[in-house]
Amino acid sequence: MTHPAFTLVRRIPIVSLQVTFEEYRHLKTGARHIHLAAEDSNNVFMVTFLTVPEDSTGVAHILEHTALCGSQRYPVRDPFFMMTRRSLNTFMNAFTGSDWTAYPFASQSRKDFDNLLQVYLDAVFFPLLEPLDFAQEGHRLEFSTPDDAQSPLLFKGVVYNEMKGAMSSPIQRLLIALNKYLYPTTTYHHNAGGEPSDIPSLTHEQLKAFHASHYHPSNAAFFTYGDLSAEHHQDFFETRALSRFEPLDTQLSVGNEQRFTAPQSVVLEYPIGEHEETEDRTHVLLAWLLNESTNVRENLNADLLGGVLLENSAAPLRHALETTDLGLSPSSLCGFDENAKESCFVCGLEGANPENVEAIEALIFDVLQDVAENGVEPSLVDAVLHQIELAQREVSGDGVPYGLQLLLQCVAPTLHGGDPIDFLDIDDALNALREDCKNPQFIPQLARQLLLDNPHRLRLVMQPSKTLTKQEETEEIARLAEIQAHLSEAEKARLIEQAKILKVKQETPSDPDILPKVTLADVPADFFIPEGSARAIANLPTTWYERSTNGMVYMTVAIDLPALPPELLDYVPLFCDCLSEVGCGERNYRENATWQALICGGLGTRIGIRSSVDDPQVVRSVFTLSTKSLVRNQQATAQLLCDTLSKARFDELDRLRELIEQIRSDQDNGVTERGHNYVSVASSAGISPTGAMTHRWYGLEGLLTIRQLDDSLTSPNALKTFADKLTQIRDAFLTAPRQLLVVCEPEQRATLATILEQCWQSIPAVKANSPLYMPTPVKRVIRQAWATATSVNFCAKAYPVTSANHRDTPALIVLGDFLRNGYLHRVIREQGGAYGGTAVYDGEKGAFRFLSYRDPRLSESLRDFDNALIWLQQTTHDERVLEEAILGVIGRIDRPGSPAGEAVNAFMAGLFGRTPEQRRALRQRVLAVTLEDLQRVAMTYLQSERASIAVLGDAKALDKLDGQWERRTV
Repeated sequence: MTHPAFTLVRRIPIVSLQVTFEEYRHLKTGARHIHLAAEDSNNVFMVTFLTVPEDSTGVAHILEHTALCGSQRYPVRDPFFMMTRRSLNTFMNAFTGSDWTAYPFASQSRKDFDNLLQVYLDAVFFPLLEPLDFAQEGHRLEFSTPDDAQSPLLFKGVVYNEMKGAMSSPIQRLLIALNKYLYPTTTYHHNAGGEPSDIPSLTHEQLKAFHASHYHPSNAAFFTYGDLSAEHHQDFFETRALSRFEPLDTQLSVGNEQRFTAPQSVVLEYPIGEHEETEDRTHVLLAWLLNESTNVRENLNADLLGGVLLENSAAPLRHALETTDLGLSPSSLCGFDENAKESCFVCGLEGANPENVEAIEALIFDVLQDVAENGVEPSLVDAVLHQIELAQREVSGDGVPYGLQLLLQCVAPTLHGGDPIDFLDIDDALNALREDCKNPQFIPQLARQLLLDNPHRLRLVMQPSKTLTKQEETEEIARLAEIQAHLSEAEKARLIEQAKILKVKQETPSDPDILPKVTLADVPADFFIPEGSARAIANLPTTWYERSTNGMVYMTVAIDLPALPPELLDYVPLFCDCLSEVGCGERNYRENATWQALICGGLGTRIGIRSSVDDPQVVRSVFTLSTKSLVRNQQATAQLLCDTLSKARFDELDRLRELIEQIRSDQDNGVTERGHNYVSVASSAGISPTGAMTHRWYGLEGLLTIRQLDDSLTSPNALKTFADKLTQIRDAFLTAPRQLLVVCEPEQRATLATILEQCWQSIPAVKANSPLYMPTPVKRVIRQAWATATSVNFCAKAYPVTSANHRDTPALIVLGDFLRNGYLHRVIREQGGAYGGTAVYDGEKGAFRFLSYRDPRLSESLRDFDNALIWLQQTTHDERVLEEAILGVIGRIDRPGSPAGEAVNAFMAGLFGRTPEQRRALRQRVLAVTLEDLQRVAMTYLQSERASIAVLGDAKALDKLDGQWERRTV
């Protein structure tokens, strides 16, 4: 049935996705509602608005933040974050894109879903948008000593600091510059997140005006998914929001870009540290503006061409970019991008030098010209078509709910005038594409039409600068000094008063009972863990999970890491990175890349290192090699899995050189984007073998190891020595104890068992190898300060605590949420201006960590970590706050994944002693945690003399730290 305020436009089943597409229109305002009806209790809601910035003040981004700071029906300080604590949500967020803003959530509980729906509707349509919230979330002026008008003036604000952090990443700068110059006359020209230099120009009045013109039902699209009916949702839409609006006379839209008549060229700079080298640090991109992205067939054409050129190392353009001496690796921005109203294609190099820009452009055009004249191998085309089909078939949902992933595919076409069903049900368009591909001239024609004959092309060069950071800092200081010099006494008094009033507001608790909630009584008695069954294959222990996978098969081989000599140990992560990227058996690496793309969804490698459930100093390490395929390719994929393990070739030395350069380039460009992960790992490195090895392999120590290796591979002999080490690791893994994991639909099991039996009979037998030795115990206090080029900081403080099975572990798990909800969010984010602050128990490393990220402060945040523990012991706490913390933990435990992902997670957890029985027992103990438990475990384990600290920031910021620090540079 349809709600009387809506009219049904159409209802169409999409068999391949197991959903029914329903489209509705609100009769009064014209608001659109797309509902995907599915037999899935993890219901999803999302409301989106076309948001079209006309400058780079970040108005859409700041509005997204500020809208969630209180509304008419729920006038509390931060209902969004408060609801994350009063909910069993499986996903809850808000995000700003380049031309639209979305507010999604998901929940398996109908009561919880309805609670969240009411809060979200009121937040977006009726926000308070108070000046103090704008000052907190967006930007404000404040004296460095808030009550001293003689102290230096500062810019503060959560979004302001978030974007300063984002602009510390060279890849983010590159992406924003790409949009700015490829789309010079449309909204994409502007930095929708906000340019730090422009954000302070936004006024509160402009923010409110933007909300009034953009957050209106006539400009809105509602999206829902799951087993709740469209009518159920529409009743809330109408009664809680839509009935209070009149239609707009005009609707917002994004225009098309004015086309270049000739290619354009731009040269820019990005900041690096004063002591860093500039050689091999330039980014060179070529980008073309293509067609409107609302046409699914044109998108598929461009996606196909992009895949044929760049999908893997067998693709001609990627091969040219990987093997050239003109740069280190293909740009991480390479590929087809359909996120804007008009799509684009990008290719280029990282790690280049300015004198080679012309040669790089010539290299790219040589490849494109060759494709236009001679075409490509049909196998490359077939491989890309296969990857498109596989992506359409797979039921995903690990991390982001499957329903939300489907809805996100609908957003851009819905908001830009396309047909969203075309982007869900692509079978007809894909079949038509296959027919076109039978014409050998189809790819050459696309290369000419979309690229060679397309004058709307941009060449973007971004060079490193040792002085840009200082220049930007100097400009900001001068700007603030100019503002401060012209402040009247009354204006100074107002700034001091604003800081005082904001601090009072931040410290004054809101009445949480205004908001709806679920309670512990609403928590299900149990949660779902898929159960596997055992049936050996070729004498290998094998665990089978029968799941509804929509015609796909998932296979994994898990190997206990064997003892390795010290000279091999640091190369284990690189072995994982290289294993699927090299040749195999008779196939060289390019032939192997094509074969993988033709039969499966790639090969995934991973090292799992986790502490014992009974002792953090006892560790198990497991290597996994995984793949997925359509049922029709299961035999070839099973053989590929075996062959990769036994026949991977490391004899193509030039290929190994390219891979190490690519890995290094990726690591170097991602320091600030991964800064919070790096300091988390570094702070735990002295707590347990797991922490030490993670830092050594995947932390900042690992990054330095990769740099040293890359610098050393300057001769064929050095490369040969490296290749021999990788081969030795392969041989050691090949005879180590192993077992299989298979996830498939029930009807595939018998056939697949026969296939696997044949494949694994030919693999060398397991030997009685010793497991990888990790020195124990690891117990030392770390105090490290890592310097890099960044305008924000990352802080972590870690304490050694308990194993997973310890009686105090449930209290430590809940304590993380309790400290974040009650103290850290307010002090680190709201008052301190960091993008985030949290505390968490890490059972893998036996650690409890505090963390802040994209943080304008250092020492102050570290002190706040300590103050959180004082607050815990000296404050009288409401039982409600404990309940909220427990709900947050239970929500994460119960969060569903994809059918295959849930099975894989259950299997991997079991390998490390996290059996279903152990997980269920831990969940029950979490539900029984008391306030006294929290205070007791904090007193017992979180003692200052046992704390390890790691921070990442600019060298000048690190100079201001108190005490003795081990200084490192990355």
